[in-house]
Amino acid sequence: MANSTLTKQRSAALQSSVALKSAMAVTGGILVLFLIAHMYGNLMVFGGQEAFDDYSHHIREIGEPMLPHGGALWIIRVVLLASLLIHAYAAFALWARAKHARPAAQRYVVRKSAQSPSRRYAAQTMRWGGVIVALFVIYHILHLTTNHIAPGGASDSPYERLVNGFQIWWVVLSYLIALLAVGYHLWHGIFSALATLGVNKAGRERALRLIATVVAAAITVGFLVPPFSILFGLVS
Repeated sequence: MANSTLTKQRSAALQSSVALKSAMAVTGGILVLFLIAHMYGNLMVFGGQEAFDDYSHHIREIGEPMLPHGGALWIIRVVLLASLLIHAYAAFALWARAKHARPAAQRYVVRKSAQSPSRRYAAQTMRWGGVIVALFVIYHILHLTTNHIAPGGASDSPYERLVNGFQIWWVVLSYLIALLAVGYHLWHGIFSALATLGVNKAGRERALRLIATVVAAAITVGFLVPPFSILFGLVS
């Protein structure tokens, strides 16, 4: 009986809003760190084909011989997938909980009066932005990882797949739309995560907003530099 009660209490604690927000903050942090590392890898395209292909090859050798070839990369993929699923589940659960907590008219009044137009827009587009980002990730993997989608021509070279694809304007345009969605998601999400983790104390909101803006802008611009450089012929 005691064990059953304890199990119910733990289950309730894990489903609490605090636990869900904490899960979103932690998994969001993991995904942001991955984005920074991935952005650095993309910028290797300016080193030329040999440097970029060597980088793509060496990340599959991390952990050898303790791990099999590509083993560390698969561990990273599993962690990222788990983080993404937990992040999405927590976001949906919190959204559904908030939706049923207050009447629609009251929710609108509270949000409208409490937030600036730009902050309100970012908050309201978080869910759809997350959907856009998720769809883009699937396309991105099929294009540059598995080579199932090959705009501009398929190739065994990661460098050639990248350059071939980003020489096409509509590929760059789709990338731009997706990255703008990522930027908005990061801008609002980073501040929310810092607030959830207790960093947002009196007098720190402006500094945290600045941090969120700088990180979101740096990641967005960092990801957009290679495709536009390729499109305009700066990388051939």
